[in-house]
Amino acid sequence: MARTPARTRRKNPSRPRTPGRPTAASPELRPRLLDAALACYAREGIAASSLRAIAREAGVTPALLHYYFGDAQRLQQVVVEERVLPAFDSVRSLLASAEAPADLINRYVCGIGNVVAAHPWLPALWVREVLCEGGALRELVLTRLAARVPDLLATRFKSAQRDGRLNPDLDSRLLVVSLLGLTLFPYASASIWRRVFRADDIDGALLQEHTLALLGRGLELG
Repeated sequence: MARTPARTRRKNPSRPRTPGRPTAASPELRPRLLDAALACYAREGIAASSLRAIAREAGVTPALLHYYFGDAQRLQQVVVEERVLPAFDSVRSLLASAEAPADLINRYVCGIGNVVAAHPWLPALWVREVLCEGGALRELVLTRLAARVPDLLATRFKSAQRDGRLNPDLDSRLLVVSLLGLTLFPYASASIWRRVFRADDIDGALLQEHTLALLGRGLELG
């Protein structure tokens, strides 16, 4: 029986692919890897999320993760550029055409609610990597996110105060801080206060209604 020439055997298309090499039939793989990275970041922290841990979360080999993103630092950069910044840009786009304080606040509260619903990883990542000392995303907020939402809000609030449309006794900068505390923090701590108050009935819509009522009418203490 004639033997298959060695050159032909080397070109056999059924030869197994090398470990970690992607296939053309998986266009959804890259987004899934980013999802896995965000899940690990929010749960374990960015510094503690190795490529091996993220690969395990995604159900792939570390070699495949390395093929798409290189090292852990590059993966973090891609997550920031393709997931974190666009999430806040969606809020900014809602604020762009709003001028009246009530409209600004309404759009911000609803915008954050929509972002959290679409990206459940955001509140935990915010607390762990921005608020906590040494967080990996703190510098990102100071250099790139500040101008996207906080600075915009503070500037609009200050303008409204000059026009007599907003309480002049408020500090426009601290008003932004208060808004952050009334939005991202409740989402980040939801697993705690829902257990404390047996509040499984409070969903995102009800939380937004409460926040807007508090900001719009206050406590009505008389």
